[in-house]
Amino acid sequence: MKILEITNVDFSLTHFLLPLMRALRAQGHDVVGVCAEGDLLRTARAEGFRIETPALARSFSPLAQARAFIALVRLIRREKPDLVHAHMPISGILARLAARLCGVPCIAYTCHGFLFNQPGSAPRRALALVLEMLCGRVTDLYLTVSREEARDVRRLHIHPHPIAIGNGRNSAVFHPDPTARARIRRELGTPEGTPVIIAVSRLVRHKGYPELLAAMGDVHGAELWIVGERLASDHGADMAGCLEDASRQLGDRLKILGYRTDIPALLAAADIFTLPSHFEGLPMSIIEAMLTGLPVVATDIRGPREQVVPGRTGLLVQPGTIEPLAAALNQLVSDPQQAAAMGEMGRERALSLFEESDIIGRTVEILTRAAGTA
Repeated sequence: MKILEITNVDFSLTHFLLPLMRALRAQGHDVVGVCAEGDLLRTARAEGFRIETPALARSFSPLAQARAFIALVRLIRREKPDLVHAHMPISGILARLAARLCGVPCIAYTCHGFLFNQPGSAPRRALALVLEMLCGRVTDLYLTVSREEARDVRRLHIHPHPIAIGNGRNSAVFHPDPTARARIRRELGTPEGTPVIIAVSRLVRHKGYPELLAAMGDVHGAELWIVGERLASDHGADMAGCLEDASRQLGDRLKILGYRTDIPALLAAADIFTLPSHFEGLPMSIIEAMLTGLPVVATDIRGPREQVVPGRTGLLVQPGTIEPLAAALNQLVSDPQQAAAMGEMGRERALSLFEESDIIGRTVEILTRAAGTA
């Protein structure tokens, strides 16, 4: 069976789709990745995957999206896939409509978050909802990464049979590692006794960085490590000025590490994970932190509140707030035993709910069954 796995940018394909592509290929399927060209595609290409790079864009420009739609139609007509599996809001809309126009036998979509649930103008959110409802009519298999999004799909009559498939990470990769902890702390000049709070995400405002950096002014005695970068396709205000101001205030307590490929080791070297986002799907970074045995301080929004059990595996605060975030971080910084206990319970929860092999195996089974029926 030929399968097109379609997303918008190289970051999404590398960090979200590649494990699924590997599993599908292992079952003998011809798997082709589709996304905009980018440096991170070297990982998939090095593993022998063919990657097609039409002019997809994370943009609301009608002209850019018209070009992307035409490119997808041409690609799908040329490839003649048995299954198109689309991801992400904008590329998901275009890919499903193009697949239907081309007569693809089975069209699947995995929702990683709805645009109509994100902050924005009322007309934009209304348009996003209308487009989702339209595309739901041409979707044979509708998956979501969170249970709340599956409930939204049913409640809003987007699709009659959504399946909350979840997200997963590999516990053989993400786990406590004392050797990596000592090495990373030595490299970064952080003493073993210094509490480390780590945030791993793209450097964009909606990940809650303005609130986190402000909150750190009231979290004394701890370092904050920020891991990630801003993608070329990201929208909104640049965080550079905000980070510069925080560096002047926090000094050596703030370490901005940029894009890293050694995330498992960095997590193992930290004590607390935080992701104070304004909106999410089902964050992979929280799963990675839980598997590593870190307590999580996140916001009480879709996705994180399905992952974090308040008072047991971490703490939840309202999004967009500074004082509650500082209080939650201080609570764990001042009580290392409580933080460690939460981290242990979080790891147990992640092993039972978010093991990558379980999630990928179920996804492969559902996709192949749906395609076979079609």
